[in-house]
Amino acid sequence: MSRILLVEDDHSIADMISIYLSEENYSVSIAYTGQEAIDLFNEAEPDVLILDLMLPDTNGIDLCKQFRSKSTVPIMIVSAKSEVAERVNALMNGADDYMCKPFSMRELAARTSALLRRSALTHKVKAAASAASTKPAAQQETSNIVVDMEKRCIYVHRQPVETTYSEFEIMKHFWLHPGKVFSREELLNNIRGIDSFVTERSVDVHITNLRKKVETDPKDPKHIKTVWGVGYKFQQ
Repeated sequence: MSRILLVEDDHSIADMISIYLSEENYSVSIAYTGQEAIDLFNEAEPDVLILDLMLPDTNGIDLCKQFRSKSTVPIMIVSAKSEVAERVNALMNGADDYMCKPFSMRELAARTSALLRRSALTHKVKAAASAASTKPAAQQETSNIVVDMEKRCIYVHRQPVETTYSEFEIMKHFWLHPGKVFSREELLNNIRGIDSFVTERSVDVHITNLRKKVETDPKDPKHIKTVWGVGYKFQQ
């Protein structure tokens, strides 16, 4: 049974979400404050974190950043803030998905399921530089970037780089299809599914974050290239 940590200060909303997801065969732990969430996180060992931005004791974005700094657990933001700037800010600070209140319980369950499908059911990247040494010698010599799909880890110059699940999925598609030009719509469909409501701006945010992690100079990328008017492509 997959475990969910729900951080929501509105008790009625928290109860409604918890009941629905429990009926969908999830184990749900509830935190009503940011501090409770921090205290529960290690105990609950969640597979997905559902996080409200409006909390009584802390800023939800700061809490998102704190969890992301120590874990790759998928984070779904739920908030009454519907502005594009708020969504982009959440994604840039480590969130994997964003839902605006009010929302459908059915959609929430579907998006939770999608995050779980794309996860490796582990919560921290346990990678070491030695893992990259198992790659063929020729690949080590010629590839600055290596994607290990079994460990769900990206190596840059043999050093592991932590990514969000969405960032990894984008990089995986680039890695499997070097030189292929992906439109933003294609990348969206790959990481979210055709029926999920996300914007093309989300892709730009993930690309910006990936460049910061894998490029020597993110402002002059050598690997993740922009194809103006079309989308992006990857080259070694």
